[in-house]
Amino acid sequence: MSLPLVAILRGVTPDEVIAIAEAVIDAGITRIEVPLNSPEPLESLRRLAAHAAERGGEEILMGAGTVLTPEQVREVHAAGGRLIVSPNMNEAVIGESRRLEMVSLPGIVTPTEAFAALAAGASGLKLFPASQVGIANMKAMMAVLPAGTELYAVGGIGADNFADWRAAGVHGAGLGTALYTPGLTAAEVGERARALVTAWQQAR
Repeated sequence: MSLPLVAILRGVTPDEVIAIAEAVIDAGITRIEVPLNSPEPLESLRRLAAHAAERGGEEILMGAGTVLTPEQVREVHAAGGRLIVSPNMNEAVIGESRRLEMVSLPGIVTPTEAFAALAAGASGLKLFPASQVGIANMKAMMAVLPAGTELYAVGGIGADNFADWRAAGVHGAGLGTALYTPGLTAAEVGERARALVTAWQQAR
């Protein structure tokens, strides 16, 4: 079963993206996000999509983060991405993502944004920045959201507090600098990924 963890590879380059992605996938994280403010993100996505097709079998969900416009959604789709992650709630971005049958995870902070995103067709919600909202506020929001809503905490969540967030009801997490920063080797990223997966599983 796929873990509800998203690897955020901000700053990854096309020449290293396959090795980094393989290290993450081997650790058990099969959802990969290349933020659009990375170097040549669409080329990285094209290479990832081709690699995923060659692998076959295992389901890999990959796409882009920091997606702000419908045009960017179309560019990601053309590059082979199937996941759209945004730092904000933009109905046009959500609508275009769903029109193209892509997974849409818009960023939200308030219940108003959360309900608007779901009404627009969001697949799930990205609580960002999670550290600003806090566990108590997130728990209160979860109490009023529709049952089964997938809420991913991003920003300030990691191995040291997985247990607290999971106990409060969060569905999953986006892993940024805790997993990858530019300059790390694939082996180093793989080591971090394995540690994070183990911590997430032990936090149940």
